[in-house]
Amino acid sequence: MLNTMEATAPAWVRNGLPFLSYVEGWLNALPRVPLDSVASPPEHTAIACVDVVNGFCHEGPLASPRVAAIIPPIVRLFERAWTSGVRHILLPQDAHDPSAVEFAHYPPHCIRGSSEAATVPEFRALPFFDRLVVFEKNSIHAGLHTGLQEWIESHPEISTYLVVGDCTDLCTYQLAMHLRLDANARQLARRVVLPVDAVDTYDLPVATAESIGAVPHDAEVLHRIFLYSMHLNGVEVVASIV
Repeated sequence: MLNTMEATAPAWVRNGLPFLSYVEGWLNALPRVPLDSVASPPEHTAIACVDVVNGFCHEGPLASPRVAAIIPPIVRLFERAWTSGVRHILLPQDAHDPSAVEFAHYPPHCIRGSSEAATVPEFRALPFFDRLVVFEKNSIHAGLHTGLQEWIESHPEISTYLVVGDCTDLCTYQLAMHLRLDANARQLARRVVLPVDAVDTYDLPVATAESIGAVPHDAEVLHRIFLYSMHLNGVEVVASIV
């Protein structure tokens, strides 16, 4: 017998339950893949880590404990990849103009030169941090007017991009899709690999959002749906890179 919520839910919600169950099964069955299977050879591999900055992890109106929790697995991936010989680690990061058009949709955050826009201290403590390449961005799209696309085109030897960061349904999605669709459009045999343990998004429950006049954002639903959307579009979604 359907429970009360299922019985009163709109038809599209009830009809969508088998699909949502399928997505959960897909997510739970994702493989853990060895680093040397996705970063081989290391000189043809790059890591693109988006928006792991203080303003989404440690301070400011958009800081999220869910997002901060991805820092340790990303640090481990950086360390292991660097040891294996990967030398291209890219950091597209919010560094907004003080009057950014985007602030019509999100609270002002990560203003250029502020502590919110700074790379998290956990990354800055890495001994090779000065070798990482930062791309400042003024929108959720890392490939628009940031210099990232020019870097990609000037490094044709890179055939695999490992994508990590936040948020799953916003900047991470835009970055992974940009890398995937750019390769498709230019007929490039490029792999775009995304480990789920190094990606997440923020949570803003309906009741909380309504009380502050914000847009609700269910992390559990959107995280799963956007991971699956990337999978549908050719991004290799894996549980983790070990």
